[in-house]
Amino acid sequence: MENVLTLIAGRWDAPLQTLQVDLAQAALDEAGAGTEAADWLCPAVACDIPYEGIEADEGEAAVRQYLTDLPIDIVSQPLAGRRKRLLVADMDSTIIAQECIVEIAEFAGKRAEVARITDLAMRGELDFEAALRERAKMLAGLSFDLLHEAWERRISLTPGANALVGVMRANGAYTALVSGGFNYFTRAVARRVGFDMHQANDLEIKDGQITGRVLDPVAGAVAKKLALERLCRELDIDFSEALALGDGANDIPMIQAAGLGVAYHARPLVAAAARTRIDNSDLTAALYLQGYRRDDIAPYLD
Repeated sequence: MENVLTLIAGRWDAPLQTLQVDLAQAALDEAGAGTEAADWLCPAVACDIPYEGIEADEGEAAVRQYLTDLPIDIVSQPLAGRRKRLLVADMDSTIIAQECIVEIAEFAGKRAEVARITDLAMRGELDFEAALRERAKMLAGLSFDLLHEAWERRISLTPGANALVGVMRANGAYTALVSGGFNYFTRAVARRVGFDMHQANDLEIKDGQITGRVLDPVAGAVAKKLALERLCRELDIDFSEALALGDGANDIPMIQAAGLGVAYHARPLVAAAARTRIDNSDLTAALYLQGYRRDDIAPYLD
């Protein structure tokens, strides 16, 4: 079979049903595909339908017409090479559930203002570097110790983060955390989750206080894509063997460059730019998209 369509339930209270899988198979058949029997990767959660005869994007579009307004992620892709050898992941609102800079801004009484600018930047409505520098200035004068307090009290991993990194590393993949945020947090997240490397921006600290300056060079969209390209060269792999995922406008170049580029619970601009979207499920969806099964994932779940 040339392609595989994967259905993934997005909510524990809305399990994937056999009827929905049957409807997806019927949609593929109607579109002119030849299908094989459905393969349940995880009962009530994720199911593969291998098929051929039509392109992957045609198959996905056909199924989306049948399964509208349901909390189900629908992804079609070539079957060959679906297991990836490199993971490049965004941090804020992807591997972790929060935006770190917003949580720090709480201590300065600037949460709402920083959150507004962050949202506009992630939507692609503001220049990323200018927006980062503007927000960093609002943190000036805060104690460095507040970064640790934010990490310990305000930051949580996105469900499935440990499993995504753990399963891929156990199967030989290299994992990288690349962020437009600050390296204090990428270092902490990489250590906790088990990423092989991390990359982010340097927030200047002097005499135990945040100065409000971001040191050059600023790591934004270009730096993320360059990191993916560099890692592919170092690992001697093709872009098609890489998985990249993120939610913000500064993730678009790396998402579009990777073989499996995923917009994860993303802003509209990002979702529209990505070939693959996860709108409902947690990060384990990125494992099901690679054909991993429940028994592969279960030992790594939180």
